[in-house]
Amino acid sequence: LVRAGGYHIGTGFVGTPLICDALCGAGYFEAAYRLLMQRECPSWLYPVTMGATTIWERWDSLLPDGSVNPGQMTSFNHYALGAVADWLHRTVGGLAPAAPGYRHIAVQPHPGGGLTHARARHITPYGLAECAWTIEGGQIEVVVVVPPNATANITLPGNDAKPIEAGSGRYHWSYPYSVERIRHPRSLDSQISEFIDDPEAWTTVLSTIRQRSPGLTGNMDIATFMLHNSTMTLRQVLSMMPHADEVRTALEAELVALER
Repeated sequence: LVRAGGYHIGTGFVGTPLICDALCGAGYFEAAYRLLMQRECPSWLYPVTMGATTIWERWDSLLPDGSVNPGQMTSFNHYALGAVADWLHRTVGGLAPAAPGYRHIAVQPHPGGGLTHARARHITPYGLAECAWTIEGGQIEVVVVVPPNATANITLPGNDAKPIEAGSGRYHWSYPYSVERIRHPRSLDSQISEFIDDPEAWTTVLSTIRQRSPGLTGNMDIATFMLHNSTMTLRQVLSMMPHADEVRTALEAELVALER
């Protein structure tokens, strides 16, 4: 469903706190980050691009042209959709309680989404707990603070070693860390679903088609059409377009350039 939605958030007040955890629980951390980092409406970052400093009641309380959505439910200070912050604390920041009151702490940050640093801090009944990480120059630095009379179970990013059991104190690790993403070659004979799962390739395909052949199926946008037909190959989609040969030639060159 997330892929079919083009990695746009589509949940409401009930599902929004759960969607990223559901993806991560199934092993799809990259999909959760793509959902988080999406900037087109609907998304968490769309309001940010529109200058928002609060969470809106609906994803499009303010329309792209800057006008207020004429529909109902247009509060501009309505936290519910901001419930993703809980996932940010636990998964991106890596700080979560493993026992009531943070007597035992689960520390397990998961860098992703192109982010290069994050920090989560919380004043527990035992004192300050913290997890911070920074990626720079092929190295990751992780700093963890465990408050007095508390313990932590620490799992370092990209490390297959067993979790580290730690008592109170300040801990620091620095080690090589690669953020390079393995790219799989895409071609005109790749399915649309394969492009959707590759942000750079998907953006390239959409921008090229929109520039060379804006019309496809009446008023339906090309992205919407392809999302609805994700099992088709790119070649099949192009065969349905005006200026198909021109678009095909341009896309072949763009896809080759992506692999360089």
